[in-house]
Amino acid sequence: MNDPFSPHPAVPGPNRRRFLRGGAAAATSPLWFPAVLRSESPNAQLQHACIGVGGMGWGDLQNFLEHSKTQVVALCDVDEEKLAQAKEAVPGARTYTDWRELLEKEGDKIDSLNVSVPDHMHAAIALNAIRAGKHVYCQKPMCHDVAEVRALTEATRQTGVITQLGTQHASGFGDRMAVRHLRDGVVGKVRRVVLCSNRPNAIETYRLPGPRPEKGEAPPKSLHWDLWLGTAPAREFSPGIYHPTLWRAWQDFGTGWSGDIGCHIFDAVWKGLNLTAPKSVVAQVQESWRDDPARRRDTWPQSDHIVWIFPGNEMTEGDELTVEWFDGLIYPPEEVQALYPGEVYPGEAAMVIGTEGALLLPHTSGPLLLPRDKFQGVPRPEFEPRNHYHHFADACLGGEKTETHFLHSGPMTEAILLGTVAIRRPGQLLEWDHAGMRIPNAPEVESLLRRSYRDGWEVAGI
Repeated sequence: MNDPFSPHPAVPGPNRRRFLRGGAAAATSPLWFPAVLRSESPNAQLQHACIGVGGMGWGDLQNFLEHSKTQVVALCDVDEEKLAQAKEAVPGARTYTDWRELLEKEGDKIDSLNVSVPDHMHAAIALNAIRAGKHVYCQKPMCHDVAEVRALTEATRQTGVITQLGTQHASGFGDRMAVRHLRDGVVGKVRRVVLCSNRPNAIETYRLPGPRPEKGEAPPKSLHWDLWLGTAPAREFSPGIYHPTLWRAWQDFGTGWSGDIGCHIFDAVWKGLNLTAPKSVVAQVQESWRDDPARRRDTWPQSDHIVWIFPGNEMTEGDELTVEWFDGLIYPPEEVQALYPGEVYPGEAAMVIGTEGALLLPHTSGPLLLPRDKFQGVPRPEFEPRNHYHHFADACLGGEKTETHFLHSGPMTEAILLGTVAIRRPGQLLEWDHAGMRIPNAPEVESLLRRSYRDGWEVAGI
């Protein structure tokens, strides 16, 4: 493969440790159920807490504030400057810098919460919230590791709480139209799926080459660095490469571009084709990352190509379906790009190729049926407008099921994160035993399915 690149700490106290480990019975007992949820009437006010209110969390907060039957009563962020900004927007809300304290003190006062923090903390917060009987809106990807996703999915199944993954475009007209077309078999039996994210600006802005600096420095006084690290390994703070946004580039904290944006691009395809767990996965990466041990220990590659083999079903042409992911400066094949009638192939898109034609879904846009002349008479599905956040709040108040609840998005996220496992073993085909959560042909790789949490941050059941 051509290489597109040349070369105030606070240790958790004993009460916090008991809180994190205290869910052991819930994790192992099939008879465990949460306390009765407070919002049972569609006329009630949803009492909601926002965990993470900077960056993407700020946008999440604004959406919940706009819901007429949602009252944001608690805010949490490890960055006191971000927390102060949110407090100005919601003067009556109670504030916290430690999400564990929020859950302890707000346990009987809130019905739901959103998790809008770096990937490595999703599972710890969401799992404890679900075990406490709280409805959970969690930003994508659902978790950092496959084992975490499995634990969250099963906890959701046992408790029956309302959940929603933060793939907000899944509630938009474009994604919903694509799902309908695929389920209706408009392009025939599906032969191949090609997903991509090739935004050049994202490479420069979010995909740091690494490795990390040899020596860090003191964090800003407003940032509770130990709480920010949470379950991740102890690292010294270093300005400009972690907080607030560049953490996605680091294996300790993020899941790379495929883990982050992949959930958006994959969602309509997963639902539209009724996909289940893959049979295998393999990845290729840029040579400069592959051949640099220091970078491979710390960062995600800036370009990669992942290939999953899924079992076929009634919607596919064969008994297997190949789904590919291209990102960074590794682009979809020319024969796939040639199906698009425009001058420049969309930078982020899903292409579904069938026996009767193809469906292209550019990210944040509507689907194109190709060739256009052939499909001019296909009726356009009609949908009621939907806000992804409000759909979650409505479901918590007794409304219809959410668009990307964890029983749907959990298996999808597992498949996506298997791609991040394959990235760390480039060129090695990994067979997948979903039921056993095993890699039968490479058991030594199974250690990448779960992390070892930092001492004092362990979570029972993961």
